[in-house]
Amino acid sequence: METTGKLVSVARDIGSGKLTVSFSIDTEPVDELNTLAGMELDIRAGKHRKKRSLDANGMLWACLSEMAAALRTDKWEVYLLMLKRYGKFTYICVKPNVVDAVRLQWRECEVIGEVDINGSPAVQMLCYFGSSTYDTAEFGRLLDGVVSEMKELGLAVPASGEMRRALELWEKQKSGRAS
Repeated sequence: METTGKLVSVARDIGSGKLTVSFSIDTEPVDELNTLAGMELDIRAGKHRKKRSLDANGMLWACLSEMAAALRTDKWEVYLLMLKRYGKFTYICVKPNVVDAVRLQWRECEVIGEVDINGSPAVQMLCYFGSSTYDTAEFGRLLDGVVSEMKELGLAVPASGEMRRALELWEKQKSGRAS
C-alpha cells in the first residue's frame, strides 16, 4: 500500500521504549490496512513529491529527439548536455578508487580535479541529477532551456499553452488530483 498523508503524532511507550507513529492519510484503504495488522512491515515516510506527468516527460523527449536529429547525434547525448546546462547538480569528493562506481550511480558526472582532504587524496566530481528526480519547477526550467535551444537551432517548438498544460497535468498527477 502506498498513499499520501500527514504525520499526526509520535509517542514513546514507557514500558517498551518503542515509538508509536500516527498518520492521517488521504485515502480509505481500510480492508488493505486490516490485512497488514500485526505483520512485520517495511515502512517509509518522506516528504511528498509530485510525480511528473508522462505528457511533460514525453514532450521533453520529443524535443530532445528533434534536437538530436538537427545536430546529427543521439537524443541521450542531447539530454546529458541539457542536464549540464539547465539541470540540478552537486559537487562531491570521493576516494580515487571509486570514481568509476560513482559514474555508474549518477546520470552524468565529470571529474573536476584531485584534492587533498586531511592528508588523503580525493577526487572532486560534479554530478548531475537525472530529470526523474526533479520537482515541477526544476523540470520546467529544464524544459524551458530545451525549448530555448530548439529556437536557436531554428526548430519548431511546442506551443507555450501545450507546454503549460503538460506541466499543469504533471503537477496535478504529482498531487494525486489527476484522474
